[in-house]
Amino acid sequence: MDTGLRGRTVLIPGSTSGIGLACAKAFAAEGANVVVAGRRGDVAKEQAAALPSAIGVAVDLADPEAPARLHQQAVEAFGAVDVLVLNGGGPPPGTAAGLATDKLEAALQTLMVQHHRLVEAALPSMRERGWGRIVAVGSSGVQEPIEMLALSNTGRAALSGYLKTLAAEVAADGVTVNMVLPGRIDTDRVAALDRARAERSGSTPEEVRAASEQAIPARRYGRPEEFAAAVVFLASEPASYVTGVRLRCDGGMVRSF
Repeated sequence: MDTGLRGRTVLIPGSTSGIGLACAKAFAAEGANVVVAGRRGDVAKEQAAALPSAIGVAVDLADPEAPARLHQQAVEAFGAVDVLVLNGGGPPPGTAAGLATDKLEAALQTLMVQHHRLVEAALPSMRERGWGRIVAVGSSGVQEPIEMLALSNTGRAALSGYLKTLAAEVAADGVTVNMVLPGRIDTDRVAALDRARAERSGSTPEEVRAASEQAIPARRYGRPEEFAAAVVFLASEPASYVTGVRLRCDGGMVRSF
């Protein structure tokens, strides 16, 4: 399948490791120009140097001005941003009961507000040119809230509602807006969550992982590159009529269809 992404410019925050890095490599393999961005600027530059056409940018999206600056750096390097992948780290685990307001506000800033600022920077040019892709990395917790991940469940659900509303508003302009929901993908983030669960339950991370794998119909954790393939498809030219959807990549973990 010709994805039509050769020569397109893709901006991916949080792409120095894990799912974000897998996405950067997948888009690069399709011939796209890639902006690798993250707080660790040296790592971003190192990862970008290994790709055919990429730059690495240090960015801390907690700074309200950072999203616009990041977008401008992408434009200066490659021209207009065609694909925006909304990606970043998740908040710490915790319960909903007794949730501190300051922690909730911080999670909403990270999972919703920062992404909104990136969209506001990239969207006008997409609409003017009649072509654009916004793909958000979400969580299966958007559809089936995950125990002990109250902050993530809440913040990502807010992002989902915003993006679904946006999708209907910009579809006629040739811009699609979608979200991919990972289940247990084999990343450092998931390994950290497994360690936290092991500490709470008095077991080992290996035992937690084995139990998780048994609960997944595919009987394994997903590979980051498998998740990245779903993101690339939604950003592709053949997916032009797919918008406003949440696509799960979870090995069947969530039991609803």
